[in-house]
Amino acid sequence: MRGRMGWKFPFVSSYHSEFNYDFNVSFTREDVASGQTLYNFSRAPEWAAEIEDLSGDSVFYKDEAGQILHTYSTFGRGGEEFLGIYRILDVMPKGRDENGPYRSLAD
Repeated sequence: MRGRMGWKFPFVSSYHSEFNYDFNVSFTREDVASGQTLYNFSRAPEWAAEIEDLSGDSVFYKDEAGQILHTYSTFGRGGEEFLGIYRILDVMPKGRDENGPYRSLAD
């Protein structure tokens, strides 16, 4: 897609890194089993007990001196602004219809 869209900015990914664990959006099986997992700056909700990866978006800025600044984060329901499909689903007769076990669009 990058080539098709003509995008020139660098893409980065947290795949195969500790980043998601450092920002408390991915968890080891041991973390989940302990019941002490933190998510969104507090203990993870009970419904997340069996999930090893939860939603989180972060924005960073690299200044002229090479310093990397963490400028924004959102967790859980805060990610809707990055997912255009929510705007479409919100106007449907049944809305997002998030009635499964995790009460999320993924259900």
